[in-house]
Amino acid sequence: MRVRSIIFLSTFLILGTISWKVFFNEEEVDYSTEVKPILNKHCISCHGGVKKQGGFSLLFHNEALAKTKSGKPAIVPFHPEQSDFIARLTHQDAEERMPYKKEPLSDKEIEVLTKWVKQGAKWGEHWAYVALENEKVPGKSVFSSLFGFGAEKENDIDYFVKDKLKEAGLSMSDEADREILIRRVYLDLIGLPPTPAQRRLHMEDDSDEWYEKMVDGLLKNPAFGERWASMWLDLARYADSRGYQKDNARNIWQYRDWVIRAYNDNMPFDQFTTEQLAGDLLPDPDKNKYVATGFHRNTMNNDETGTVDEEFRVASVIDRVNTTWDVWQGTTFSCVQCHSHPYDPFKHEDYYKSMAFFNNQRDEDTQDEAPFYREFEKEDEVRLVSFIKSLPPDSKYKKDLSFFLRTLEPRHHAHYADQYVNGALLGDRNIGLRNNGSCRLPAMELTGKSDLLMNLRNPNPGGKLEIRKGSLTGEVIASVSLDTMSQNKLYTIPIKETTGKHDLYLLARNARLKPNQDVFTANWFVFLDKLPFREDPVMMKEFFSLISAKTKNTPIMLENHRDYQRNTHVFERGNWLVHGKKVEPGMPASLNAYTKDYPKNRLGLARWLVDKNNPLTSRVIVNRYWEQLFGRGIVETLEDFGSQGSKPVHQHLLDYLSVKYREEMGWKPKDMLKYIVMSATYRQSSVISDEAKKKDPLNYYYSHAPQVRLSSEMIRDQALVVSNLLNPEMYGKPVLPYQPEGVWQAVNSSLNYKQSEGKENYRRAIYTFVRRTGPYPQQLTFDAPSREVCTQRRIRTNTPLQALQLLNDPVFMEASKAMGAWMLKSGKKTDDRIRLGYQKIFLKDIKKEDLAALTALYNKAGSRTQKDKELFGMTIVANTMMNLDEFVTKK
Repeated sequence: MRVRSIIFLSTFLILGTISWKVFFNEEEVDYSTEVKPILNKHCISCHGGVKKQGGFSLLFHNEALAKTKSGKPAIVPFHPEQSDFIARLTHQDAEERMPYKKEPLSDKEIEVLTKWVKQGAKWGEHWAYVALENEKVPGKSVFSSLFGFGAEKENDIDYFVKDKLKEAGLSMSDEADREILIRRVYLDLIGLPPTPAQRRLHMEDDSDEWYEKMVDGLLKNPAFGERWASMWLDLARYADSRGYQKDNARNIWQYRDWVIRAYNDNMPFDQFTTEQLAGDLLPDPDKNKYVATGFHRNTMNNDETGTVDEEFRVASVIDRVNTTWDVWQGTTFSCVQCHSHPYDPFKHEDYYKSMAFFNNQRDEDTQDEAPFYREFEKEDEVRLVSFIKSLPPDSKYKKDLSFFLRTLEPRHHAHYADQYVNGALLGDRNIGLRNNGSCRLPAMELTGKSDLLMNLRNPNPGGKLEIRKGSLTGEVIASVSLDTMSQNKLYTIPIKETTGKHDLYLLARNARLKPNQDVFTANWFVFLDKLPFREDPVMMKEFFSLISAKTKNTPIMLENHRDYQRNTHVFERGNWLVHGKKVEPGMPASLNAYTKDYPKNRLGLARWLVDKNNPLTSRVIVNRYWEQLFGRGIVETLEDFGSQGSKPVHQHLLDYLSVKYREEMGWKPKDMLKYIVMSATYRQSSVISDEAKKKDPLNYYYSHAPQVRLSSEMIRDQALVVSNLLNPEMYGKPVLPYQPEGVWQAVNSSLNYKQSEGKENYRRAIYTFVRRTGPYPQQLTFDAPSREVCTQRRIRTNTPLQALQLLNDPVFMEASKAMGAWMLKSGKKTDDRIRLGYQKIFLKDIKKEDLAALTALYNKAGSRTQKDKELFGMTIVANTMMNLDEFVTKK
């Protein structure tokens, strides 16, 4: 009897719940899709991260339900009739009604908010901040491949796309013609068009696997790395100059080459991430791992005299925080520098916890851009290896001295000194002390140190240096008479055995000098442990010689020595001069937890980013790949996956690909790119049906392939390929191709534009020198960024200047002339020549009307010159063809 009662009661409750939802329409309100957009649009600007009018905030759940200034909460869950939050939306008094002094909410919006409160004011998570889970492929079954799927039967992308197309009453377009598909995939994978021979090879391949064989070949092509590195260099804000006013040159091209090699090697993205953010912290890092950290040395460096070094060091650290979040998390985290995020669950304090990961680097905005990795000439490299081998077997000596000779770290630069008396910081790079002058070296760690190595110059005889501990009258721990040297010289100054941290005072003596003369100037200094070869003059000479050797220096990231770790504080309202409470490295609690397994440094940060529980990293990078291939990301706002970003139509497809990329493909980019380009979705024709024009004009459902304007790099490279001018040489220093005079003009800059010679002018665009204050005009005109900050998405523009540049730029004129000469040699008749030229450029036959128009242009152009009429005419024809939309567009 009791069992029957329980069954009856349970049935009654279930039916009652169903009846209530059916008859009273009480479907649960979804916070993320229904409530959050209303709050963001109407409420959060006054009741969020920046402002909390009336003590009421809707940014976080606990804040929304907390007591306001009135002494009671504005939201009472399950009781909209008791909630001022609801009452104020319909108040008759305009001064009391919310939103204040704005249009009232619509009846529908008020209904949604009321129902939400009535159902308990449940909070929700934005889809992008929820950990990834395996997505079920819609419509896939054992019968799917047998009925109506054709080419896409082996690619799950197409099931997702077809599912959404079905909802919209649409269907896929047919596969693109083979010649169009060949050009498309060449441009997408290697950034270059196929040659006529390559086109012929693929057109004549009758096998069922012709397309996959072509894709596999392109993925192995070294040009692949150059094409995809171009995307990454926008994110890395890579440039060959330092930025700001002088914008002098920076020698960091080895980082660019590292990126190219990483893509060609199909380096897994988790490794790609770790080496760039923390290569120096990995066990026994080699040159490549150090160079990889150049990612965050692409920050701008203000080397003007008189700047505040700490201010610009902080600016670099802030840029590194913002860039890391932009690149790997795709959120507007930079907002949190000044206040808690108005729309996303990131608190003001979270920003500075993230900043703590980057605040202990050696980078100090110095003119020599230290720290750097020193690459020796071959002979000096042999000497270095021999020197290290000759050291005692104690591994500490070998490791520490090898590291020092490779980096000259950890050293202190001149601007570390303060409290000058009768002295000054000269030119922002040298300590200058006159007779009886002094300065302080604050908080020097002396435990275990036996020598002070200084790089200084003493131009006049009789100079002496004295070092005192604690004060100007404190204990003398070192004293030395200086050699007379007009150039900088390395001095090893023995210091008295001392422990702990102490302020040290440098005192200069030379009574022979005039009052305005410096006794000496010092560029940098470092305290060393006792050298094992201190008493060996031959070894000491070799040691100094290796320190002074001329090297190629690449800026890298290095951790501050443990003796000089910085504290990180919250900047009140983002002001670097106003320090709040001290914080430790950490990440927002709203994302994946920062576990104890991760060290609190950049290596731990890198591992947190690629942790399987991180909800954003895989989504963000897969979305970037998709955007490069389709012209728009699945999430259109690549820069904002937050609640204010665009809502994706194919969210489940993105999540599916993100899990697949991370779990099945092991983060390998070539695997994911092949998977996408093998799909029927990618292989569709770009011809849009009338139905799609009405229902999917912007192609959010992927009812057809997009037509996308090529990047600036591809446009230039394509012109060089079709004209047979491209120099395929890879890697090395940046080049300076044709550029109008006067583009590079900067006050006090030592950098001048000296055009490259010969074939160097025809290198791929990725090797063109990137100067921030004077970008290469062709790239700037076609929307390439100046690389001053991280650029996540290039916005395509269409301007008359672009057409004028294709017509008149020396690069395109020379390409047109070379193409015209090729056309003259390739056929006997004018029509044949133009037909062959058109086919070479566009990989298809020319239409009769187009051929007639170009022939008429050739005749008209030839009639306007007396010299080389044929070449001039064909040059104009080639120039015109390379100015067509079809030339700069990928179909």
